[in-house]
Amino acid sequence: MPSLEPLKPHPTWRDRWSGDADGTIVLDLGEQPASDLFPHPTDDAPDPRYRMRMVFSPTSGLLQLEEDPTTPEEVMGVEPAALVRQADLCVADAISAGLIRPHSRVLHYPSPHGGSWRPQLEPFELTEVTDGEADLIIDVHGMMHAADQKAAFTERLRHLADDGVLLFMIHNASAIVREGMWNALKNGHFAYYTTPALVRMAEEIGLVAIGAWSYSLYNNGTTMLAFAKPSGHHGNAQAASVTELIVEETALGVLDPDRLTASLQTSLVESVAAIRGYLDQAAREGLSVAGYGAASRTAALLSSAAVTADDVTMIADASEAKHGRAMPGSRIPIVSPDDLVASGPDRVLLFISDLLPEVRAAMPGIEKSGGRWVVVDPVPTEVDPF
Repeated sequence: MPSLEPLKPHPTWRDRWSGDADGTIVLDLGEQPASDLFPHPTDDAPDPRYRMRMVFSPTSGLLQLEEDPTTPEEVMGVEPAALVRQADLCVADAISAGLIRPHSRVLHYPSPHGGSWRPQLEPFELTEVTDGEADLIIDVHGMMHAADQKAAFTERLRHLADDGVLLFMIHNASAIVREGMWNALKNGHFAYYTTPALVRMAEEIGLVAIGAWSYSLYNNGTTMLAFAKPSGHHGNAQAASVTELIVEETALGVLDPDRLTASLQTSLVESVAAIRGYLDQAAREGLSVAGYGAASRTAALLSSAAVTADDVTMIADASEAKHGRAMPGSRIPIVSPDDLVASGPDRVLLFISDLLPEVRAAMPGIEKSGGRWVVVDPVPTEVDPF
């Protein structure tokens, strides 16, 4: 079992917000293949591996990727229906709060992996700008991809009108801690925000948190925060909903490196043991096992549990760009949903639990042929058939 003793990051590491050298390793995944590398079968093997660790900074409160020597390879995924529903809810809540005004200027900072609120905002006839001043700035998992967090946040502030609003969407790191979602750590994701940390950062550059909304995506782990300049027409009072989240998440221990380490490292050990045990038992029973969801977060799970193509024969994904490629490290083939159904597996490991309703509806053939879905996080759990 990995040590739960506090570890210090590499001597060259600096907090991506403050530049301070003080930090604690709270999650250590060891050597991992690049999260966003999906090699072709003919590419040289073995795939390169890099140290992957999460650092907590007591200065900023940020949970962050210690280092990332990889070069991103953006193989675009397909936006799941769950994310589309999430965008619908976020925009509806922002409208109800009076934060989206027709005919105003909007600047988008979307995730490089795709996904946008543009379809939901179309009825408001907003003018999209790419530079200059904006009345509405929307960051949907965008800033977490910036290695220099302070520069990225300050750049957004530079574009915000005096009476403008910044809507910030995050996969709340408090849920990562609460649910033990250790495999959320991946290359390219430099920062993982809790509400206390993000609000602290915003205050430092002159923004006040005027609203907070929580959602069920990622095991009740998605949060939308609204920020504005204190001098704007929104006033300068922090919203009660924001204060409540800060109190709740602080009590969870998201600012305590010892509690963070205990939660994340223990979850890693328990999850890996459960996955390995499930696959070994399936092999003893002669069950064929496949998977669904060739996501970047899947790579660390496969690697940590030493899963190979002997354990999982294939992994299906809706993204055509990934078909014919393979998962990094394990080299498990990535196939189409049709190929998955045609293979008739006894068990299908679902690596992204939020997709369960839509994949069951899209691939009824899995269960019609006697197969069963298995939600992997936090430990493999077989789903009762329809």
